[in-house]
Amino acid sequence: MTNKTYRIAVIPGDGIGKEVTPFAQAAIEKAVQDQVDFTFKQYDLGAERYLNDGTIINDEILAELKTYDAILLGAIGDPRVQAGVLERGLLLRLRFDLDQYVNLRPIKLYKGVTSPLSNADEIDYVVVREGTEGLYCGAGGAVRKNTPNEVATEVSINTAYGAERVVRYAFDLAMKRRKHVTLVHKKNVLVNAGDMWQRIVNKVAQEYPEVTHDYMHVDAATIYVITDPQRFDVVVTDNLFGDILTDEAGATVGGIGYAASGCINASGEYPSMFEPIHGSAPDIAGKGLANPSAAILSAGMLLRNFGFDDQADRIEKAVERHIELHGNDQCATQEVGDEILSFI
Repeated sequence: MTNKTYRIAVIPGDGIGKEVTPFAQAAIEKAVQDQVDFTFKQYDLGAERYLNDGTIINDEILAELKTYDAILLGAIGDPRVQAGVLERGLLLRLRFDLDQYVNLRPIKLYKGVTSPLSNADEIDYVVVREGTEGLYCGAGGAVRKNTPNEVATEVSINTAYGAERVVRYAFDLAMKRRKHVTLVHKKNVLVNAGDMWQRIVNKVAQEYPEVTHDYMHVDAATIYVITDPQRFDVVVTDNLFGDILTDEAGATVGGIGYAASGCINASGEYPSMFEPIHGSAPDIAGKGLANPSAAILSAGMLLRNFGFDDQADRIEKAVERHIELHGNDQCATQEVGDEILSFI
């Protein structure tokens, strides 16, 4: 299919990430077989590395990662490390320094999975979350810390450039789906950022006459994710709202064990990164209980990002077949992974 060799950096990370990531890599290798050349290099980044030598990620490693075609990530987080150290120092630094401005999160209810929703006949939409701005930029600070007069601030950074490129991605994606975009924000209170997002959606929409669009306050969206998820096709939203909304949405389709995501640099200047939505789950790490389905689905997203749709379809259909057979059954990590690989 191509003479190019695709170089993939693998960061298993922490906890169950180390258990599920090998199955994601194996899924890629089996799906492409000898049709495409993929090489993998594993990077020791995460809690163990940090606790061992204090390294989160340095400039040398970051420069090396920029040379890869994609990154496969397991999970980041460990209770032995103060919250925010690894998440901001490693995960967010990768997203920001590699300009992964689209966080893509499909929400799909698979046959065989019992949703907690009574009206879940069919759920199939995708959330396009802005990935490099908003409240996650780290703008803000604290004064008079650890005193009764402490003041802590977090500043949301929103640029027209950053919002427009994400909105365009959402409209392009809608053209491949059911041609409807929903902007989720809180423009009645966040009047500056919300108004800018709305004006950009209105402007971009003029270039996509086939795509309808509407607006929804984020609090209303949290309700409709539960009561009427079928109304959504492509949701576009900011960094924080997208983070919260997709975790809620993941719960409606059987849990985040089935939820994959991509941190996309749509310009192709830097590698995109693919990972399951779930965290490192230290409570079950090492017990062989983690569901590798989301990690394997993220491998399918990686292939689709390169345009290998047939191979991505093979992975997704294999996961769907396993889920349809076993649904909500409690299965061991190895058992699930081996069966999905046998279906590819």
